[in-house]
Amino acid sequence: MAKESTPSGPTPRSQPAGTRPIAPDRVDKPHIQPRRAERRPDIVRQRRAERLQAYERQRRQWLITRVAIGAVIALVVGGLAWGGFNQFQEWQAVRSLEGVVTYNDLTREHVPDEVAYGVTPPVGGDHNAIWQDCDFYSERIRDVHGVHSLEHGAVWITYSPDLPDEQIDRLRNLAEDRSHILVSPYPDLAAPVVASAWGAQLELDSASDDNLDAFVAKYRQGSQTPEPGAICSGGTNATI
Repeated sequence: MAKESTPSGPTPRSQPAGTRPIAPDRVDKPHIQPRRAERRPDIVRQRRAERLQAYERQRRQWLITRVAIGAVIALVVGGLAWGGFNQFQEWQAVRSLEGVVTYNDLTREHVPDEVAYGVTPPVGGDHNAIWQDCDFYSERIRDVHGVHSLEHGAVWITYSPDLPDEQIDRLRNLAEDRSHILVSPYPDLAAPVVASAWGAQLELDSASDDNLDAFVAKYRQGSQTPEPGAICSGGTNATI
């Protein structure tokens, strides 16, 4: 009997029984990039846009802050300049102030009774222990209370009862806008308006006279004040 021929070439390796079959060679598939990699350019652009937005917000905030600081500085400088200008005007007015009559050697005792003053309205002397509250009065006040207010550095502006209403309103505004200003009517004045301080007096033809403002600037809590820093409230607001 003829022998069976054996095929040429390598002999297939036998596989033991009960083992997993050997997988055929893996076929390479096309390379697929992960989805995150596909979105990377979009993420980069988004982050760049976010950084740009943050920069613009910071830039706007910086501009707003700079403008606000500039406005505050302008207000402060303007206020100082305006205040300096007003002080300069007052200084000029005080320098040109004329017509003030001064009195020296005034007594300062507290007395319970009325006092016969040698100057009308009085500019100092003995007075009541209670001062007149600095304010505007449409009725006359007692001299002894008004003089005590002068001792505290007040300017006492007395006006003729028949003074025009618009001038009375100006005097009222002076008393309401500033401390240590006392305004009241006074009969038989030598002038329509008389401004008095401790040891000083000025007669005026009108409440609109610039010399009135100059007198107030110089003598309200001025160097002539016997008791500088004393209050002009908490006394009496009685009228007669």
